[in-house]
Amino acid sequence: MTVAHRILAAAAAGLMGTVVAVAAPGVAGAQEPCQMGWSNTGPRSCATTELSTPPVLTLGDGICAGIVRAGGTAFDGPLYEYSSAPGATHGIELRITQGYSLLGEWTPSILNCDVTVAFDWHNLDTGAHGTETRFVPAFHTSTRPLVMHVFPGPGRVALTMRTERPSIPVTTEVFVP
Repeated sequence: MTVAHRILAAAAAGLMGTVVAVAAPGVAGAQEPCQMGWSNTGPRSCATTELSTPPVLTLGDGICAGIVRAGGTAFDGPLYEYSSAPGATHGIELRITQGYSLLGEWTPSILNCDVTVAFDWHNLDTGAHGTETRFVPAFHTSTRPLVMHVFPGPGRVALTMRTERPSIPVTTEVFVP
């Protein structure tokens, strides 16, 4: 076998290994805990639904105009032990950011203020409802979101985001598996 044939054989073997690894990633079984996102064992092992809210226009602490937004993932769980809410089930993990950067994450943000954010949730299937609040310092921009959880139970959930200062609230609906 010539050197060229050996190189070609090694490249083909490497390509086959890559195809097998991509086509059949490791997926945790139903009895294993839910891992949001990717792990070293494969993709998430739980049912999820992504959500994103429109921005909330608000007045922050002091004389400050701000923009607050949230994105997140509704999950069935239970979350694995190294998550921000170990063992949690049927909830929503929210990533709260604020401000606006004219040229993306590489420039300073404007319209970010210290503010207390409130999420009013109503499970449309079970009738359960509640409110979760969290203080969000001005430095929680898109490059450093604040993470919080809401636990409305499984079903269709109306999630209203507002602040405890004068604001224009927004509502979105998400399915919690």
